[in-house]
Order: sequence, then structure tokens, then C-alpha cells
Amino acid sequence: MLDFAIFAVTFVIILVGAVLYLYPSSRRVSGIPGLNPTDEKDGNLQDIVNRGSLHEFLVSLHQEFGPVASFWFGGRPVVSLGSVQQLRQHINPNHTTDSFETMLKSLLGYQSGMGGGATEGILRKKVYESAINNTLKNNLPLVLKLVEELEGKWKSFPKDQHIPLCAHLLGLAMKTVTQLALGESFRDNAEVITFRKNHDAIWSEIGKGYLDGSLEKSTSRKGHYEKALSEMESVLLSLARERKAQRKHTVFVDTLLQSSLTEQQIMEDCMVFTLAGCAITANLCIWALRFLSTSEEVQDKLYQELEEVLGSDPISLDKIPQLRYCQQVLNETVRTAKLTPVAARLQEVEGKVDQHVIPKETLVIYALGVVLQDSETWSTPYRFDPDRFEEESVMKSFCLLGFSGNQTCPELRFAYTVATVLLSTLVRQLKLHQLKGQVMEVRSELVSTPKDETWITVSRRS
Repeated sequence: MLDFAIFAVTFVIILVGAVLYLYPSSRRVSGIPGLNPTDEKDGNLQDIVNRGSLHEFLVSLHQEFGPVASFWFGGRPVVSLGSVQQLRQHINPNHTTDSFETMLKSLLGYQSGMGGGATEGILRKKVYESAINNTLKNNLPLVLKLVEELEGKWKSFPKDQHIPLCAHLLGLAMKTVTQLALGESFRDNAEVITFRKNHDAIWSEIGKGYLDGSLEKSTSRKGHYEKALSEMESVLLSLARERKAQRKHTVFVDTLLQSSLTEQQIMEDCMVFTLAGCAITANLCIWALRFLSTSEEVQDKLYQELEEVLGSDPISLDKIPQLRYCQQVLNETVRTAKLTPVAARLQEVEGKVDQHVIPKETLVIYALGVVLQDSETWSTPYRFDPDRFEEESVMKSFCLLGFSGNQTCPELRFAYTVATVLLSTLVRQLKLHQLKGQVMEVRSELVSTPKDETWITVSRRS
């Protein structure tokens, strides 16, 4: 079965590097249609760069060669799967870690698991997920407070004031994640600003510099990246030591400190959560409000559900599962935005898709951005339509892709909770309006995000 984490793929280049190091004599994939290498050394790397992103490259690859296609990275073949039917056939036995964690930690120079095998890896993953669940349980009122501050700011704007979604919601995500992960010291905006500077420097190079090789070619950029990473690690280590001395039990790092993890492992897990949590939460919220602003009908239907379930009460964790249409809105946001356009796994045992044999140690790409807009799986795939998730077959496909159910990565579950608090607060008070003539272009890197700032206006509900 396909148990892969939703955000795995975008670190594909790092995983390839690790595979080349660990398995230099891996067998070639044969008999799978695809591209020949355009360069003996780099394979099809320049083709990926020319397309602008790995996602756009995979779109063209599958259009030309069908749902199972191959390309080359360096001297190594890679297989990409671009339809639900083919993904369903692919079996990967690695259940101890998700590829997002494995590749991100590889990039950062960290070790996945606890260094003692599969059992320890499972235990570490459980500690990580428990830490996220506990911080949401303990701090939902804080999330609501931060959202209400944003709502108050928007209410204070004059009519027709253009609101920059990316700036405001990245700020909300940064405040939320840092305070829920690391504690009250991040109530100080100066701390958040310093943290964000290093976060952005690291995240931007993960998304771009490692893909096109430009980071290694620029001494100044690499130095800036390494300095930001070192500073962020120092901050996380210092905060963990402070929290341990204070013996507090309210935020993400506190749960890690109560486990058997080492100080280094605690710092690493804090790094992963703050990096991924901010980017995923921010962009889920940005796209959700953007899509809602384009449909008064969807807004009204969501408003009716919120009134029926919540009335005038604030959101609570026990009420969230009752907001089924809100869940459909967020599901459709993930699908329409192609929130995480690629995922990947290393083929640990020989497998087969259709008539094609995939040898052990082959890198297999899940072209999620291709699958999420495949007309054979989704009717009118380019239309934002939350009602499609009322169909059981649609939910099964969505779960298969790792976007819902037990295999959803913990960072996405965290983002869904924050986004639900945001929608339940804003939609009951405000109507969202799109700006006429605004053209949205997408940057598909680690997470799909608008290329430029996106704007909306709001008006009060009568």
C-alpha cells in the first residue's frame, strides 16, 4: 500500500544524492518509457530547470509518455507515477518513517529515527506526533487569540482596502508555530522577526537552490544558508535547555523533553516542525481564503454550517470533526492548489506497476500535482468544488494519495486545525471578495505558493 507522507517529494534531489552515495551500483530501470539523458553527467537536470520546477517537468513528462514514465538524474534512472491507478499498485514496505522527514533530515545533515533501527524509528515518530497533538490540545485558545487579532485588524480597515494574504497569513503561521512549538518567548515580535529571517533563508534554498544546483555554485549564498542554519540550531538548542530547566509541559518541545530523545534529536525535530509547519500552514490558509474569495456560494454554505455547529461559540477541538463542509473546503484547497505537488520513495524491494518491473533501490516519484488534476480521477479538475468530496470514491482517492486519514503527515494535520480556526472565525464575521483582473501564478517548489502577493478585500456580514 502507498503509505507515504504528503510532503515528501520536494526533497527528491537530496534523496537522489543519498541513494547515489549508498547504492552506487544500483540496477538500471529498463523497459519503462521516458526521456533519454540530455547530458551525460547531469541526466535531465537541465530539462527540469528549463521547465521551471520539478512539477512542471513531470506534467510534460507524463503528457508525453503516459502514467508510468522515466527520466535521469545524473547517471541514475528515476521512475515517476502519474495516475491513481498506477499509484495504487505501487507497494513500498518502509513504514517506519515518511519520506518528508527522511529527505528533510538528510538535507539538514540529521539522522532519521533514533539510530537503532525500525523500532526506534517508530517510537520517535510517535513522540513527534504526540508532541504536535499535545500542543494543539493545550494551546487552541492561543491559536484562536492570534486569529482574532488578525480578524480585528481586517475589520479596522476601510472599505475596499486591499489585504495582502501572503504577508498576513505567513505572519500568522509564523507566530502560531513558533509559540506552539517553542513557548511564550516568541510572543515578542522581535524574536519572531529574527526567527523568520533565518527560516526564510533556509526554506528558500531547500525549495530552489538544491534543485538547480545554483546553491553549490554560489559561495555567498551557501555561506548565508549555512549561517542561517547554524543560528537557528543554536536558538533551538538554547530554548530546549531553558524549557527543560523550567519543567513546563505546554508546548511541542516540552513533550519531546519528556521522552528519551537526546538533546540533538530534540533540536532536529523542532527544526523540522518549525520549518515545515510554517510553510504548510501559511500556504494552506492563503489558498483557502483565495479560493473562498472567488465563490460567494461556497462561503455562504460554509457560513451556514458554522452557524449550525458553533452558533456564537468559539471553535473547540471537539467541534472540529463536526465541521464536515469545512473539511471539504480544505481538502479541495489542497487538491486545487496542488499544495504538495510531488512525493517520493526509495524502492526498497523489487516491485511492479502494470507490466513494468521496478528494481530495488530505484527512486520512485509520485507526481501528485499531475494526479490531483487528472480528469480521469476528478471531474472538472481545475474547478474549485468542495462538494466533490461528498463522494466516497473521491475521498478514497484522496486518502490513497496521503492527504487524509491515518497516513496524513502531522504537519498537515496541524495546518488543518489552524486553518479551521481561521475559517470558523473569519467567515462568521466577514465576506471575502476577490480583486477583479488579478491573475494568479503558482510557484511549485516544496509547497505550492503564489508567485506574487495575492490580494482580497473584505466586508462585514450584516
